[in-house]
Amino acid sequence: MKKVTIITIAGGSASGKTTFAQTLSDKIFKKHSVTHFSMDNYYKDFSDLKLEEREKLNFDHPKSLDIELICKHLDDLLKFKPIKVPLYDFKNHCQSGEYKIIEPSEVVILDGILALQIDEIRKKSDIKIFIRTDDDIRFIRRLQRDVNERGRTLDNVINHYLSTVRPMYKFFVEPSIEHADIIVPYYEGNVIAMDLVAAKINLLLSNK
Repeated sequence: MKKVTIITIAGGSASGKTTFAQTLSDKIFKKHSVTHFSMDNYYKDFSDLKLEEREKLNFDHPKSLDIELICKHLDDLLKFKPIKVPLYDFKNHCQSGEYKIIEPSEVVILDGILALQIDEIRKKSDIKIFIRTDDDIRFIRRLQRDVNERGRTLDNVINHYLSTVRPMYKFFVEPSIEHADIIVPYYEGNVIAMDLVAAKINLLLSNK
């Protein structure tokens, strides 16, 4: 059976985790096959609740995630089996009922704000990365994303950030940095950090 390396990338909301993961995938892909998917698609389905009720839920708490399914999918990828990743509907705060097939590969990259906070996921990880981005930059990026891509209002984004996103970051996400093997100060165009991390990972994979 082929050896699969799992890389987990954590960091606050809108810290640049997905961008970093995609760039890292491109750099690793030159030498190894890579699969990348996000914990954002594994929120539990709250379609039984009204939309206004779903909008008030705390999606930054570990209990909002289907951790059991995430771990099962990681185990399947470790066995070199394909997985069906659920596609989450962020505008309506529920599962869409649609899926995307992810094929197995030598390297699996999983990103999520709680990727290093959840013990079951952390134990399956070979390389753990934390993306550290200034709070104001993360808020601005989240504001732009949620308004432009997810149909949220300015007041909705601000209230949500103050009531759940910021306190959950301080309580769950930020402390998980102590579990990271690599801490990356992220900003747009930080090519040096990406190149260094990719080079180190390629070296570790080659040695394996």
